[in-house]
Amino acid sequence: MQETKGKHGRGAVISTAAAVLLIPLTIAAGQFFPGSRKYYIISLLIILYLMLPFFAAFESRKPQPRELVIIAVMCAVAIGGRLAFFWLPQFKPMTAVVILSGIAFGGQTGFLTGAVTAFVSNFYFGQGPWTPWQMFALGLTGLISGLIFRRDYVPRRALSVIPALYGAAATLIIYGGTVNPGSLLIAAGEITPQALLAAYAAGLPMDLVHAAATFVFLLIGAKPILKILCRVKTKYGLFA
Repeated sequence: MQETKGKHGRGAVISTAAAVLLIPLTIAAGQFFPGSRKYYIISLLIILYLMLPFFAAFESRKPQPRELVIIAVMCAVAIGGRLAFFWLPQFKPMTAVVILSGIAFGGQTGFLTGAVTAFVSNFYFGQGPWTPWQMFALGLTGLISGLIFRRDYVPRRALSVIPALYGAAATLIIYGGTVNPGSLLIAAGEITPQALLAAYAAGLPMDLVHAAATFVFLLIGAKPILKILCRVKTKYGLFA
């Protein structure tokens, strides 16, 4: 039984890694095709890449509808948080919710939550060539969060600042570090060291506000929310 579980676990890791590699390749290939609607196709392809490893992980056991419900709820909370704070540019709880999804339910769920959140919320904020980059950046943030933290991680009172500090760094480095080159590629069509440095410098003020928002929301909500999510996961045997 352990051997079978290990094989399926390795298969899920391999399929997730393949999806992560395919996403930037798809985004890069899309830059060579004309037309504005191509970004809808690219976004749909990214969602397919994300769904395949998710269902591959389910292949070894009976799918639990409750797991799909939990992911849908986390996506809805992240999207709702972005919409609720629309009046504060960049200062939104969306990334914090994606990070909490990855910490509580694993990197695969964090990846899926982040990518779907970026895609769906952009129907309100506007779809465009930036959407696939945001999907990949937010999904990658959720994935890495799940890989770094244990699935049963709940910060103690003395260490409750750790998720908040991590969230700020992840927002600044992972999310900003992915979206800024994407913005440069969209605007200029090519990347040079000087242009890349300028893109990071131009995006730094917004990245700092975004990182500060993630820090604040995780500092306030990480401990109580993770406690609830871990209790729900344990009670219903989810994401085993």
